[in-house]
Amino acid sequence: MKTDNDTQLTVKPAQDASLSQWLDYLLSIHPTEIDMGLTRVTAVAERLSLLSLPESKVITVAGTNGKGTTCAMLEAVFLQAGKTVGVYSSPHLVKFNERVRLNHIDVTDAQIIEAFSAIEQARAEISLSFFEFATLTGLYIFKRAKPEIILLEVGLGGRLDATNIIDADVSVITSIDIDHQEYLGDTRELVGREKAGVFRASRLAVIGEPDCPNSIIEYAQAINAHAYGVNKDFSYAIANNTSTNNTSTDNSATWHYCSANRSIEAIPLPRLPLANAATAIAVIEQAFPQLSDNDIKQGIANASLSGRFEQVLDQPQVWVDVAHNPHAAKYLATQLQGFKPARIIALCGMLKDKDAAAVLKELEDSIDEWNFVSLSVERGNDAKTLAKQLNTSLSASQFESMDLAWRSIKSNINADDVVIVFGSFYTVAAFSELLKKG
Repeated sequence: MKTDNDTQLTVKPAQDASLSQWLDYLLSIHPTEIDMGLTRVTAVAERLSLLSLPESKVITVAGTNGKGTTCAMLEAVFLQAGKTVGVYSSPHLVKFNERVRLNHIDVTDAQIIEAFSAIEQARAEISLSFFEFATLTGLYIFKRAKPEIILLEVGLGGRLDATNIIDADVSVITSIDIDHQEYLGDTRELVGREKAGVFRASRLAVIGEPDCPNSIIEYAQAINAHAYGVNKDFSYAIANNTSTNNTSTDNSATWHYCSANRSIEAIPLPRLPLANAATAIAVIEQAFPQLSDNDIKQGIANASLSGRFEQVLDQPQVWVDVAHNPHAAKYLATQLQGFKPARIIALCGMLKDKDAAAVLKELEDSIDEWNFVSLSVERGNDAKTLAKQLNTSLSASQFESMDLAWRSIKSNINADDVVIVFGSFYTVAAFSELLKKG
């Protein structure tokens, strides 16, 4: 997760500069963190011959939530099947290297610096945002590594996101909800149209959103994309006598996938959201039909992703989740119900531009004790403001740092309590860093 830095460079890094120095420089050279549009990034990509990746099959994944987990499950299945896979994702939790991985291994500092240097030279007079630099870095590395399959996770929206300079062979929409209203619009129809911008004419477009906005279908029809949607072209269901939770650690719990072309029974419940597992299988069923049922089952069962309802401590149980919008919070609430009647303690930190009131409302019935922490980044919300958004009679403790918050919680915790740390990538990253320090 990129963080604010008071010592940003204002001149191009030296030839022997470290990755940290390069990242400081990139944060200093563009006026805004988010600057949507494809003109600038396309021009630089063209100079570097990155607009075409003919050695690889490209899958672009858009959606309000579930992009990263869908990519993780696709990656796991492809690797299980012996394919070589490149994944570009964002944001990162701890290290920038997490944004680009080859065969499930984060790329090295040297690989990233080589890409940064090439992009810096090629851009010349063109200003690039941090995210545009990161996206071009992934493409630069993939162009040289030539993996059989490339997975591109959209950062924001779809139509104007930097990843959309690539004409994907397969496009995916995982879910649609209201988020980033200032960029994507304040209705699901507007958000859906922005995300449908990743579709390509006469190519597969898998839609995992069950309540699909008309704007998505209309755009797919307008460009003759081959839309393939959940509950229309494919479906899934948890097997009888299996827990109703979407994920499970019970190895006997299973579910099945069904379409006109293929039926797969007794799939182990994933550690990641089931809806996204089904969407991933729909991509495979349509675009990679030669992959075996066994490879699909093993890949789905093995897939994991840091910060997505991830257990990081055992006694007491501590889980982290990057949920930061109402759609994700609603899903998190269903996961937490599996811990009742244990006492559930929340540690929440959020950004100012997120709908904190709506997020907290989704979780109020699931939480027994609230703790809020201020995030020390430019967009970070403060604990006091977050606490005011809570519509419950429960008191809420407020802390100015993650260290102070965690010390307080630890001093009052019982062995059978469950702690959930959530609200932002920044929150989970800060907690992860704290645990590393011991």
